[in-house]
Amino acid sequence: MPSTTMPMLETYPKSINLDRAKLAATIDALNDCAQACTACADACLSEDMVAELTKCIRTDLDCADICTTTARVLSRHTGYDANLSRSLLEACATACKSCGDECARHADMHEHCRVCADACRACERACRDLLATMS
Repeated sequence: MPSTTMPMLETYPKSINLDRAKLAATIDALNDCAQACTACADACLSEDMVAELTKCIRTDLDCADICTTTARVLSRHTGYDANLSRSLLEACATACKSCGDECARHADMHEHCRVCADACRACERACRDLLATMS
C-alpha cells in the first residue's frame, strides 16, 4: 500500500517552505524508522540474552519516540517554525545515528537489529537531506 504522506501534503491549501517530495520522503522514513525501532526493541526483549541488549532496547525506544515526534511536527504547517523543525531534524539524525550504530553491533547475531540499523541509516540520511534544503 502506498504512503498517504504525499497525497496529504498535496492537499495543503497554502504554500510550504519545503520541497514537498523531500518532506514526504522524510516523513515516510521517520515513520518507517519508528516502526523498525519499536519492533527491534520488542524482538530484543524476546532474545534469550536480553540483559546484553539493554542499551539496544533503550536506544531503539528513544529513537522511535524522537522519529514519531519529528514526523508529527513535520506533518503540520500552519504557523510553521523552521527553527523547531530544524532542531528536531538534527536531534532525530543524532538519535538515528546512535541507534543505527548500536543495532549494527548486534546485526551479525540478530537479524532484527540489522533491519533496524538499515532503517536508522536511511532515516538519518533523509533528515540530513531535508536539513540541507532548509534556509
